[in-house]
Amino acid sequence: MLAGSDASTPVRAPQIWHWRGYPIAYQRAGETGPAIVLVHGFGACWGHWRRNLPALGQECRVFALDLIGFGASAKPQPGGEIDYTFAAWSQLLADFCREVVGEPAFLIGNSIGCVVIFQTAVDAPLQVRGLAALNCSLRLLHDRKRQSLPWYRQWGAPVLQQILANRAIGQFFFKQIARPGTVKKILRQAYVNPDAVTDELVDLLLAPAQDPGAMDVFLAFTRYSQGPLPEDLLPQITCPTLFLWGEKDPWEPLALGRRLAEYPCVEDFIVLPNVGHCPQDEAPEQVNPLLLNWIRRHC
Repeated sequence: MLAGSDASTPVRAPQIWHWRGYPIAYQRAGETGPAIVLVHGFGACWGHWRRNLPALGQECRVFALDLIGFGASAKPQPGGEIDYTFAAWSQLLADFCREVVGEPAFLIGNSIGCVVIFQTAVDAPLQVRGLAALNCSLRLLHDRKRQSLPWYRQWGAPVLQQILANRAIGQFFFKQIARPGTVKKILRQAYVNPDAVTDELVDLLLAPAQDPGAMDVFLAFTRYSQGPLPEDLLPQITCPTLFLWGEKDPWEPLALGRRLAEYPCVEDFIVLPNVGHCPQDEAPEQVNPLLLNWIRRHC
C-alpha cells in the first residue's frame, strides 16, 4: 500500500488508556516517524479516521482516540467529575500526548475536533508540534455568534436547548436521531458523494449511541453554547497551522472558514473541491497526501 492511499483498515478492538480513572479508547498505526494524534468531531469516534490511519502510518506513528463521552470511551454523567467542554478535552489530549504518545505530536482534527486541538495548543504548547484542521467547527450557535444569524435561528436554538433540557423530551429526541435511517440522512447532508455513506459508516457512528450515558453526553453538548471560538484561540497559537476545507460543506460555510486563514499561525488554507464536512473520510485520496507533505515539511 502506498503512502497517501485511501485504503481502509479493518475495524478491530481499540486499545485502552485510563485517564482520571476513566477508560479512553484509541487506535494506532505505524512504528516510526513523527507522532500524529487524530481527533474526531461531534458524535464520531476514532473509526472516522479508519481511511487515514494506514496511509499516515506508513511514515508516522499515528494515534486516533475517542474523546471522553464518545466512541468506546467512558461516558460519565455530565456535571459530575467531568464537564463536556473544550477545556476538559484539551486536558485529556495533552495528557494523552504525555503518557501514551510520549512526545510532542502533530494534532489533526475534524469539526469540533479542531477546536479541541486549538485549545490544546494554547493550554499545552510544549506537547504540540503543529496543527491541521479539517473543516473546523465555526460554532455558529455560540452565544456570541447568534446575533449574526437570521432571526428564526437566533431564537430557535435557545428554545430548542431549553426544550431538550427536559429529560423525557431529550430522551425522545435522542432516540429519533439514533436510528440508522436518520444517521444516514444526516451523513448525506454532510457528504457530497452519496457512495461514501456506507452501512459500515452508519454502524460505526451509531454503535456508541447505544452505550449508557451516550444520551446525556449528546444533550449536554447540544446545550453548550459558551466556551472558546476558533477566533479566540488562533491568535494565541504559535505552532504552524494548516487548514483543509471541503468546499461544499453545508454546515461550516467555506466563505466564513476562509477568514480563519488571516491569523499569523496559519501557513496554508487549502480548498478541497467537491467535498463536504468530513474530508478525511469522504476524500482520503486528497487528504492523506496533503497531510503527509505538510508533516514532512516540518520534520
